Amino acid sequence: MIHEVDEALRGLLEESGLAASGVEVVFDAPTSDWAARRSAPTVCAFLYDIREDNSRRNSSAGEIYDEDGFVVARRSPARWFELTYLVTAWASRPQDEHRLLSQVLSTLVSTDTLAPRLLTGSLAELGLIVGLDAGGTGLDAPAASDVWSALGGELKPSLGLRVRAPLAGIERVAAPPVTEGLVVRSVPHSLPDEPESTRRLRYAEIDDPGGEGFGGSRERRPAPARRRRRGDRQP
Repeated sequence: MIHEVDEALRGLLEESGLAASGVEVVFDAPTSDWAARRSAPTVCAFLYDIREDNSRRNSSAGEIYDEDGFVVARRSPARWFELTYLVTAWASRPQDEHRLLSQVLSTLVSTDTLAPRLLTGSLAELGLIVGLDAGGTGLDAPAASDVWSALGGELKPSLGLRVRAPLAGIERVAAPPVTEGLVVRSVPHSLPDEPESTRRLRYAEIDDPGGEGFGGSRERRPAPARRRRRGDRQP
């Protein structure tokens, strides 16, 4: 799921005009060694924090159907995660960096959710909304200054970006539907060497199993009348 969010962000930023201007969008850690090797205008979106949103957990499972409408698998509910990015702009002059960062900011603050055309893989298959929150990293996320200290680089103007994305649940294959009756094989206890006999159990007075097969729901026959025993009182 994380790499799919990366590609969606790349597509969003490149569509804003960065690709036409020759600006590269990367997801590298902006360390001092990386900054020394950079030679072209670049926008870097560094993922530094991943946390689950426990408030969006649920226990309902989804069913997956085939073309005939039968259940072929069951999937546990998706779990939601918050991905926090540190977005920075890199160029030869601070003015150019500020211009790039302003362009990125205008794009992100005007986008609340990632468009379906940008989603791939499991994100596109789930069809759920992937939300964006630009300009803040949340109260429980590490501060930007702490991130820069851990990276060992110089403090630069940066934009906090938080993405709320679902992680697809585990898919388990379901057993095929029952279409035939139960088969009973028996051998007489007194004649163990005799070949076994086979008998298929069917519902009484039913020749056609119907669309649901013999495992489908059937109307119960009324219970037989209770026999009167000797000594029972007359009503």
